[in-house]
Amino acid sequence: MKRKLLFGILAVLIFAMLFIGWKFFGPAVSTPSGEFFYIKTGSDYATVKKELETQRFLNAGSFFDLTSRILKYNQVKPGRYKLNKGMSLVNLVRMLRNGSQAPLNFVVTKIRTREALAGRVGRMFECDSMEMINFLNNADSLRAFGFDSNTVMAAVMPLSYTMKWNTTAGRIFRQWNNSFQQFWTKDRRQKAAALGLTAIEATTLASIIEEESNKAADKPKIASVYLNRIDKGMPLQADPTVKFALKNFELRRILRGHTQTVSPFNTYVNKGLPPGPICTPAIETTEAVLNTPKTEYLYFVANSNFDGTHIFTSNYEDHMKYARLYQQELTEWMKRRDSTQAAEQSK
Repeated sequence: MKRKLLFGILAVLIFAMLFIGWKFFGPAVSTPSGEFFYIKTGSDYATVKKELETQRFLNAGSFFDLTSRILKYNQVKPGRYKLNKGMSLVNLVRMLRNGSQAPLNFVVTKIRTREALAGRVGRMFECDSMEMINFLNNADSLRAFGFDSNTVMAAVMPLSYTMKWNTTAGRIFRQWNNSFQQFWTKDRRQKAAALGLTAIEATTLASIIEEESNKAADKPKIASVYLNRIDKGMPLQADPTVKFALKNFELRRILRGHTQTVSPFNTYVNKGLPPGPICTPAIETTEAVLNTPKTEYLYFVANSNFDGTHIFTSNYEDHMKYARLYQQELTEWMKRRDSTQAAEQSK
C-alpha cells in the first residue's frame, strides 16, 4: 500500500515537473514566424505584458510573470523584437531582458528633399517624421557636423544602413555622417579640390547630374560642361534645379516662366552651384564628377531619339540646332501620348 502511494506521489511530481518544464521551455508564442513585437520607449513591465497578451502573442494564463521573476526581467528595453512561432517563454524573456532586438536595414536610394527623407524615417523608426525634420532643419544640431539645412542632404549617402528601431533622429544622422566621412577619403577630397570643389560641392554637382542622366558614359561629360561653365562665369542653367526650386519633379518641359522662379536653387537666375544637393546622388555619379575629363564642352542636350544619351557641343549655334530638333520630337511624342490617352478614355 505504501509502495503504491509512493509511486503515486512520484508520478504526480514527475507530471508536475514535466508540466512546468513544458510551460517554461515548450512552445508558448502564438504567431506566424517572423512577426515583430514593438516596445516603445518609456514602457514598463506591465505594459509589455499587456501588449503581449492584447496582440495575442501570449495567452493571459501563461507563466510569463514567473519566468520573468526567475530570469530577473525587470528592466524594460525598448525595441523591435522578432517573435517566432513556438518560441518558448524562456527564450522570449531572455530576448526581451537582453534587448536582443532585430535591426532594421534603412536603404537610401534617390531622395530629393528633407521632407521626403523625414517621411521615410518616420515610417520605419520609432522617432516620427516631425522629430527627423526638426533635426534636419536645426542649424545648431547640423553645425556640429559641418552642414546646414541646405547642405544636409549631402550627408545621406545612397547606402544600406543597419540601425535599431528605437534609434533617435540624432543617432540616425550620426550614422549617415559617419558614412559620408568614410567615403570622403583624403584622395577623394584632393580630387575635388583639384576641380575647385569641396566634398559638399562635389556632391551637389553630382546631384544635378544624377537628375540629368541615367547614362554612366554621359555623366563625366556632363560634369565637364558644368565645370567649364563655372570657370567661364556662365550660369549652369540646369533644368533639374528649376524642378527642385518649384518642387515639381514631373515637369517634362522647362518653359521661360519656370526659369524665372525666385529661388537660390534656380541656376538660371543664380550663377554657380546651388546652395546644396537636389537629390542623393549615386556613388558612381559622384565618382564621375571626381574623374571629370578635360573638354571644351559648354552645352549638352538630350538626343532626339530618346535613347537617354546626350549630344555635347562647344558652339551655341550647334547646340540650338540639336535643341530645336529635340523639342520638335518631344512635341510630337506628347501629341501621340495625348491622342492615345484620349482614345483610351473614350472607350
